[in-house]
Amino acid sequence: MLKQILDELRAHAPYTFFGVITGIIIMLLCHRLPFELSYRIFYVIHPLHVFLSALVTAAMYELHECPKVNSKCVKGRCNLWKLLIIGYLGSIGIATISDSIIPYFFEILLNMPNKGIHLGFIEKWWLVNPLAVLGIIFAHYKPATKFPHAGHVLLSTWASLFHILMASTGNLDWISYLVIMFCLFIAVWLPCCVSDIAFPLLFVKKKEAAGDEGANGDNL
Repeated sequence: MLKQILDELRAHAPYTFFGVITGIIIMLLCHRLPFELSYRIFYVIHPLHVFLSALVTAAMYELHECPKVNSKCVKGRCNLWKLLIIGYLGSIGIATISDSIIPYFFEILLNMPNKGIHLGFIEKWWLVNPLAVLGIIFAHYKPATKFPHAGHVLLSTWASLFHILMASTGNLDWISYLVIMFCLFIAVWLPCCVSDIAFPLLFVKKKEAAGDEGANGDNL
């Protein structure tokens, strides 16, 4: 499993870097947005990120854990309550680290004037938590990881970016841009791969995690 995770991290690094480039372009265009608008955009992107994260995390577990017939997953056969717990913790927990906690750390590092931590599952609990559950339900009946994971990486980058934009006044030098690039890469690359790949596989029975290489390869 460790080798698989390291391979996935290496494979996803170029896609994460592409997401960072899109984030910097957006930042150059939107660096003077007022706090209120950045806040609203964050709470559009962050809930969508949570939805896709829950879908991919739950789908990864579903595809490895559910019964197989002729090497194909019999959809909707996993324990739903277990899937809900794994999908919720893997999406809400790790998406919060990616979108809020890591950016907040860099906001402190750069001494931004409006720095603050915005926890979506608390501040907008009525929006973020139901979307996580909805993503898990989707994965239970139609597990797929390829397109949702790609979208997950982009949305995670943009959510982290707008968390930083809320803290900024727009007066940034080139060193700050380099630090923010590094922040976006770290905030997306490791947490997203942990959420989508490592975390759900921790709960898969050993014979499935070690013996069924096709389920991950065919869908990521």
